[in-house]
Amino acid sequence: MNKRTFLKSVSLLSAGLLAGNSVQAVANSSNHNVLSLKKPTSLPRKGTIGVVSPSAATANQKDIILAKQVIEALGYKAKLAPNIMARRGHLAGTDTQRADDLNALFNDSSVDAIFCLRGGSGAARILPLLDYAMIRANAKPLMGYSDITALHNALLAKAGIVSFHGPNASSSWNRFHVKQFQQMFEQQTRMHFSNLPKGEDELVNSQYLTQTITPGKATGQLIGGNLTVLTALAGSTYLPEFDGAILFLEDIDEAPYRIDRMLSTLKLMGALDKIAGFVFGDCNDCTPGRGYGSLTLDEIFADYIKPLGIPAYRGAMIGHIKRQFILPVGTQIEINADAGTLTMKEAAFS
Repeated sequence: MNKRTFLKSVSLLSAGLLAGNSVQAVANSSNHNVLSLKKPTSLPRKGTIGVVSPSAATANQKDIILAKQVIEALGYKAKLAPNIMARRGHLAGTDTQRADDLNALFNDSSVDAIFCLRGGSGAARILPLLDYAMIRANAKPLMGYSDITALHNALLAKAGIVSFHGPNASSSWNRFHVKQFQQMFEQQTRMHFSNLPKGEDELVNSQYLTQTITPGKATGQLIGGNLTVLTALAGSTYLPEFDGAILFLEDIDEAPYRIDRMLSTLKLMGALDKIAGFVFGDCNDCTPGRGYGSLTLDEIFADYIKPLGIPAYRGAMIGHIKRQFILPVGTQIEINADAGTLTMKEAAFS
C-alpha cells in the first residue's frame, strides 16, 4: 500500500465508508469513555491459540516452529495467521495483511486466544484498520509485549476489552512463564505479582530488587506497557483514560535522556497528573551514552514521579527480561509500593 492509498483508506475509515462497515467506523470514531469493560472468554483446555505477527518481520522460520511447539507443549493447538511469514521492509507484511490477520483471528470462532509472534515495530500502523466493534463482540485473550503495547492500549480504548501483557509466542518460555500462564489462563487465579526473592546464584536479591519511590497503596485500572510505544500514541484516540489508573512502564536500550523526554511527554499531556499509582519494570541497557553527563534514572523518577505523591515503585518483573509477569491490562489492580507488589482485585475473564 503506497502513502496516498493508505491516507485515502484512513480518510474513508473515519468517514465510515471503508468496506461499507459503518459499525466499525462508529467504533473507531466514538468516545471510548462510554465503553464498559468487557472481559474475554476463558481459554478452554486443549483449545486453539492463533499466532499473528502484527509488528516486525520474522527473520527465519525457526521462530514459527518454536512458537508452534510452545503452544503445543502448553497443551493447545496452534493456528498460524495466513500472512505470518510475509514481509515488507522491516514489517511482517503490508499494513492491510497484518490487520487482516488480526481481524480474522478475532472473528474466527475456532480460535480461543491469540499470541503475538514477536514485537519490534509497526503495530501502531495497523490501528486504524482494525474492526473494533467486531473485536469487542468476539472478545478473546490476546497476549504479547514490547511493540504489542500499541494493541493493548488500542483494544482497551476502542473495544474496551482486557488483554495480556506477557511473553510473545517466540519468547523464551521457561518454567516461570509456564506457571504464570497456567495460573492466569487455566486456573484463572487473581494473581499477586511479587518479584522472586533472589536469583539462583545470589547471596542477596540484586536481580529482582524493587525500590519504593513513594510508599502507599492504591487501586485502579491497569494500563501501560512499553514506554516508547505508549508515548508514540500521544495525541491519538488509541490511548485509554489515565484517570485513577495504575500505570506500568518498561523499556529497553533507551538512554536516560530519552526516558526523561518520554516521561516529560506524559507529564505535558496531563497523563501523569491523573494516575493513582505507578510501577516501572525493567529498563534493559538504559545506560548513558557519551557526552557531558547524564541524569540517572533515580533522578528522573525523583523529578517526574515523586512529586505526584502517589504510590510508586520500580524494579518489577516487567519488560525485556528472562522472566516477566503476565499482566491483565484493563483490570482493577492494587499497587503496594512498600512491598513492591501488584494484586488483581477482579477476575480477568468473563
